[in-house]
Amino acid sequence: SNLKISDPGLQAYINLKPLIVPHTGGRNAKVRFGKRKTHLVERLINKMMVTGHYSGGKKHYFTSGRNTGKKAMLMQIVEEAFELVEKKIKKNPVQALIEAVENGAPRAEITSVEFGGVRHPVCVDSSPKRRLDLALGLLAKGAMKRSLKNKASLAQCLAEEISLASQNDPKALAVEKRAILEKQAESSR
Repeated sequence: SNLKISDPGLQAYINLKPLIVPHTGGRNAKVRFGKRKTHLVERLINKMMVTGHYSGGKKHYFTSGRNTGKKAMLMQIVEEAFELVEKKIKKNPVQALIEAVENGAPRAEITSVEFGGVRHPVCVDSSPKRRLDLALGLLAKGAMKRSLKNKASLAQCLAEEISLASQNDPKALAVEKRAILEKQAESSR
């Protein structure tokens, strides 16, 4: 309760209805704009299942395979991370996640448009759904990147990533990437 979304663009896409277990089983998958009905915490858990791969130097670490299909394990990790966030910054962890998503969601991106056989980068505004997906994906990637070759558990790394992003700290991967994307988009206007 008492959760506040300050970004008006994301208000329609962040679902905060109270749930006992954040697991819909994909019942909104074939519904148009069905992601709007999926709870924010469940969307974070789903993004944690497919974080992609991270190139740390010369090696590529594939992180998606070991988490895919293990939603119960990831629900426990996210729950532990929320407890750590609550202890660390003395704030409701879901509110901290909302602030982290708002601070990590890029407002503009670049795409390439072809005029007469020549490609030009063009700045475009991001849709709210894409902004939310990018922010949650970057939070998940940042947590996984922190946990690689680290003694800290994935829950500790996720808690650190959420707390840094909620405070708009550039050490968080989501905030750093948002700044890079918006700077590139501004240069291509």
